[in-house]
Amino acid sequence: MKVLGDGDKEYAGRYRLLAMLGEGGMGRVYLAMAPDGRPAALKRIHPAFSHDHGFRERFRREVETSRQVSGAFTAAVMDADTDAEQQWLASVYVAGPSLQDAIDTAGPLPSTAVRHLAAGLVSALADIHRAGLVHRDLKPSNVLLAADGPRVIDFGIARAVEGSSELTSTGSVVGSAGFTSPEQAEGRSLTTASDIFSLGTLLVMAATGKSPYAGNTTPQTLYNVVHGEPDLSRVPPELMSIIGPCLARDPAQRPTPDQLRGMIGSLPPTNNPWPERVQQEIRRCEDDVDAVLAGSDLRKSRGGLVVALAALIMVAALGVTGLVGVTTLETGTATTVAAEAPDPIPTTEAPTGPLAPASLRKLDPCKLVPNLTSDGSTEYDSCRFDVNENVSVTLELGARVLSSSSRSEGETAGLATLVRGPGEGRCTVAGVLPQTPTNSIEVRVGWYGDGEPGKNYTPCKTGRKHLGAAVKAARKGDGTWDEQYRALAETDPCLLVSRQRAQDVFGQTPSVESDYLRECTYSGGGEAVVRIGIGGDPAESSSDGTEKIRIGGTDAYQRPSSTGSASCDVEWAQAPVSGEDSDYYAQVVEVSYRGRYDDENTTAELACERARKLSEAVLEGLPES
Repeated sequence: MKVLGDGDKEYAGRYRLLAMLGEGGMGRVYLAMAPDGRPAALKRIHPAFSHDHGFRERFRREVETSRQVSGAFTAAVMDADTDAEQQWLASVYVAGPSLQDAIDTAGPLPSTAVRHLAAGLVSALADIHRAGLVHRDLKPSNVLLAADGPRVIDFGIARAVEGSSELTSTGSVVGSAGFTSPEQAEGRSLTTASDIFSLGTLLVMAATGKSPYAGNTTPQTLYNVVHGEPDLSRVPPELMSIIGPCLARDPAQRPTPDQLRGMIGSLPPTNNPWPERVQQEIRRCEDDVDAVLAGSDLRKSRGGLVVALAALIMVAALGVTGLVGVTTLETGTATTVAAEAPDPIPTTEAPTGPLAPASLRKLDPCKLVPNLTSDGSTEYDSCRFDVNENVSVTLELGARVLSSSSRSEGETAGLATLVRGPGEGRCTVAGVLPQTPTNSIEVRVGWYGDGEPGKNYTPCKTGRKHLGAAVKAARKGDGTWDEQYRALAETDPCLLVSRQRAQDVFGQTPSVESDYLRECTYSGGGEAVVRIGIGGDPAESSSDGTEKIRIGGTDAYQRPSSTGSASCDVEWAQAPVSGEDSDYYAQVVEVSYRGRYDDENTTAELACERARKLSEAVLEGLPES
C-alpha cells in the first residue's frame, strides 16, 4: 500500500488515483479524487484480464448489481467504465473503520449504539432487497461505521432473488462462516431471509464481540450454524427482542426489514451514535483523507494508511478474501502452537505427524510434484510449475482455507477436498489438513494461453491429480530443502519469543496465533506480525524513509509509517542463500508492529521502538546461521 508520488499518479476516467490501498489477484483498490473533488474508493481490474471476455462480462454484471442499490446506509456507485481497457468502478468513500476493526479497537458496542447500528443495517437491507437482490455476505468487515451511521458495502457476490438457482449450487458456500445462514452453509437456495439471519449474528457480534456460532475452527463454526444453538448468554436483555427472531432456523419465521423497524422502535437523536473511541478513529480517517486529497507529502509506506481501513474491504471482491466452503467437520487441534523459548507463552499443544506444520516446513514445495519443473522462482511455502506454454500449476503448503465459492468434493489422498472452479480457465483444489483444518495443501491450475482452452483442458481434474501426488510425497517426507535454504526453513516464528520478552514489548502477555507456516501474529494492546521468507536482501531494496539500524549486531532496516500512524516495520537478512541464487535471494525476517487505533499515546516512533525490541527478542530465538 502506498501513496502515489507525482511521477506515479494517473487517472481512471476523470478520477485521479492518489493512493493504492490494496491489491488482489484480479485488480487494485485506490483512494481516488472525483472530478468534483470528493474522495472515492476506486477498484480497477488488472490489465491481464482486459482481453478475457468472460471476466469482463462478469465485472459488468457486478457494476450493474451495485448500481441497483442506493440509500442512506449503502456506499453508492459514483461512476464506472466497463468498456475501458482496464475496467473500473468508483464508489462513495466512507471515512471510518469497519465494524470488525471498531470492535477490535474499542470492544463491544453499548446497547444504544447496537440499536442505531441495527436501524441503519435494516434500512440498508430494505434498499438491497427492494432492488431484488440478496447481499449474501453481510459480515463485520462489510459494514463501515461513518460518523452519521453504518454503511453496507461490497455487492460483489450479491445475486438477484428471481432465478434463485443462480444464487448458489448444492455443496457450494458463499459468505463468511460465522455470519452465514444455515441454508447458505448447506449450499441451498437463498431468499432475502438469509440476510436477516446474518444481520442477527452480526448484531450479536457487535454486542458481545463474538459470533453466536463461533467455533475453534471454521468447519466447527459452520457445523454450529447448521446444527447448533446460538450462544446468546452475553447479549443484553434489551436487545433480545430484536436479535432472537432474526436467528430463527426456519427462514419463513424471520422478520422482514419493516417488521424489524417496529421491533427497534424510536431512537434518541444523535449526530454520532458510536462510542468516543470509535469517533476518534472516524476523525482520524477523515483527517488522513483530507491530507491525501490536499496533496500532503506522504511517502511510500509498507504500513499503509489509516484511511485504508475503509476502502481495503473492497479488495475482497478482487480475490483477497472470501469464504470457506467446508461442510464436513474435521477433528484436530487448534493452529496456535506452544513456544519452545524459555518460559513460553502458554498456548495449545502443537500437532504432530507428517502433515503437521512442523513437518511441512521441512519440505521444498518445488520437489513435491513429480514430472513438473519449477519456473525458477523461490519461496518457502509455494512453487509454480509451467506445464506447457499455456498452463501453469501452483502448489502452496499451509494455505488458508478461506476461499470464495468453494464446494466440498469428497477426499483426495485421504484429505477432505475443497474445489473452487472451474471458471475462467482456472481451478483451485485444496486438501484440508486434519490437524489444522483452517489450513490446507492447495493446488491452483490456470490457463494463460491465447484464446479459449479446448475441451481436453480439465483444470480441476489436473489439480486433484497433482494434489494427490503432493500429499503422498509430503506424507513420505520426500523433497526436503537443499542446504542453502535450511537456515530458517524449519523455523516457526511463534516459537521464538519468551513470555518475559513478550511482556516487555506489549506490557502484557500477548496471544499468539499462527495463520501460515512461517507467519505469526502476537496480539496484546498492539499487534505484531513476525514473518520468515525468501526474498531480496533488504540492503539492496530499501526505499525512501528506510533507516539502517543495528539489531543485536545485525544490520536491519527500519521503516516507520510515513502517514503518522502508529506502525513500523523492521526487516533484515538473517542468512544468505548460497549457490546460483546468491546474487538475489536471502533468508529474510520481518517484524511489523501496529499500535491500537484508539491509543493516542502510541506514535510511529514508539511503534518503531517496540518493533526493534521484538526484533531483538526474535533474533535471540533464531537458530544460528
